[in-house]
Amino acid sequence: MLHPVPALGGVLSAGSESVVETPESLLLAVASILVLGLGVQLMARRLQIPSVVFYLVLGILLGPVLEFVTLETFGGVERLQPIVGIGVAIIVFDGAYALRFDRVREAGSVAWRLVTVGAVIMFVGMTAATHYLIGADWNLSLVVGALLVATGPTVVTPILEVVRVREHVASAMETEGIINDVTAAVAAAVIFETMVLHDDPLMESLFIFAEKLSVGLAVGLVTTGVVYVLIQTEVTPGDEVRGNQFLALAGAVGGYAVASTVTAEAGIMAAATAGIALGNLDIDHRHEVEEFARNATLVVLAFVFVAIAALMDLEAIRNLGPDALLLALAAILVFRPLLVLLSTARAKQFTWRERTFIAGVGPRGIIPASVATLFAAKMQAEGVDGAGVLQAAVFAVILATVATQAGFARQIADALKISPMRTIIIGSGRVGRALAKRLEDRGEFVVLVEDDDEPAEEARSQGLTVHEGDGSEMSALRSAGIGEAGRVIAATGDDDVNLLVCQTAKTKFDIETLYARVNDPSNVSAFDSIDVTAIDSTNATATAIDDEIERPALTHWMNEMGEGHDVQEVELTAEKFTGRSIKEVNTEIPSGCIIAVVSNGGKTRVPDGDTVLNEGDNVTFVGDIDAVRQAMKRFHPYD
Repeated sequence: MLHPVPALGGVLSAGSESVVETPESLLLAVASILVLGLGVQLMARRLQIPSVVFYLVLGILLGPVLEFVTLETFGGVERLQPIVGIGVAIIVFDGAYALRFDRVREAGSVAWRLVTVGAVIMFVGMTAATHYLIGADWNLSLVVGALLVATGPTVVTPILEVVRVREHVASAMETEGIINDVTAAVAAAVIFETMVLHDDPLMESLFIFAEKLSVGLAVGLVTTGVVYVLIQTEVTPGDEVRGNQFLALAGAVGGYAVASTVTAEAGIMAAATAGIALGNLDIDHRHEVEEFARNATLVVLAFVFVAIAALMDLEAIRNLGPDALLLALAAILVFRPLLVLLSTARAKQFTWRERTFIAGVGPRGIIPASVATLFAAKMQAEGVDGAGVLQAAVFAVILATVATQAGFARQIADALKISPMRTIIIGSGRVGRALAKRLEDRGEFVVLVEDDDEPAEEARSQGLTVHEGDGSEMSALRSAGIGEAGRVIAATGDDDVNLLVCQTAKTKFDIETLYARVNDPSNVSAFDSIDVTAIDSTNATATAIDDEIERPALTHWMNEMGEGHDVQEVELTAEKFTGRSIKEVNTEIPSGCIIAVVSNGGKTRVPDGDTVLNEGDNVTFVGDIDAVRQAMKRFHPYD
């Protein structure tokens, strides 16, 4: 049934006692939001918890609890709307700018099914849930359903900063967030204007939807063209980096403003279009522009999310009673898993663990929060019933999904063990790229660190993850995630650089497993002296040629690893195999592979049928790739 929810519970009311009327008070409120927002962001990084959780808590504290921030703090919805709008434009542009086409291709058809089939499932499902659980009329339920389609970069990006996943998983979630943010905002605006505020025919609603998307697309493309031409003409000679950074940000804000002036809610489409288009063009200093946009987003996100969270009406949510919880559970436990199940069907690159993670992590962010707040204020101003229900329903789902799905994203990932072992390779030249591909084919998570644009782009074109920076510097290694790395490999063509990388990784980050490419054999002793496994390029090449001469069949077989067969070593941790002989466990080893070598404590032997396996033995499997992978999982299962 429809609950008697107050019209926004006083949060949007004009007569709140917490109205901030003076410029000094407004300054204090804005400064407090920024300072505290950035402060909790640092706390989030330290605790490895997505920052949106802290933003939400801080907003509730400043708003509903202390009543320090209300809508009147900003002078009403008319003044808050452009501030939030520009902030959202910057956030969306940043996420879209990083959305390279090659990364989208990494996720394959899954990304597109998430934004089509998945979006429809969530829209229809949450519309029905809002109507039948809360009792809202169908028109208002359609608005809620449309808004709750959006996940968005404001929540997905902070999660992926603390949870390391394989590239195709991150690409699918980021693509879903960017595109669904845009379509959800535009669809909700059209439904709200044509069906809630007015009673327009369905065809007119569809026309307005297409119009807003078209205007946003056109303005975004024109903005991209203008920015690209200005970048190519080098309008700031001698300071191209800063010039490109400012032009990109100006394009995001300018495109949003122009499109929004033409038709409401088209601005977010323009910002997303400009971000995607500009991010996929070949422009100078692309990495520096991306870093600048990311830093700007961190500041803007802190302000916007906290400010909007402060306008949450907890009383309105409480008045919905258990139905608010049921609505949130429908989103979390029913429709999210269903849409992910259908969207990832027959996607072989996604393991069941990765599918479960995507299904379990889909929090709602700033788009539904800000748009619902704006719509509720408009409904109240025009005397349309249901303003409190709209805001309460949307914020109930936001509160529940951020608290559970974002707040426990790391724990969900750890429980599912989806974060692959991180290997950092310094140097994305031919050696680095070839090694990275081999490791990724085995399911490891590899980050290449490169300070040269050309090899970095070549690596990206091959679907590899690249962090641009000087691998010998602590800041670059830290940004690449060395704190979570199991091994570091220095693979540049400069022995001095490789030695410095290994020294830094060992002394500053306590990395024990280090490998280095050594180009001059006389330098091997320098690496040996600091316990780095040195790979002598000269000796390795000579050995490869000798193997080709003396052992051609085996050499060809080894060179084709990853294309049907494999050799892998794994530590025996499965109790059911310990204390048993090779003869006894052979029946449980997949057909198509054998145990070739067993080693322990520095001693290596070729086993026979009577060799007994002990816990801690390193077992080497040789055979067909699928059989080897199955054997590895049986001998070293997930904890």
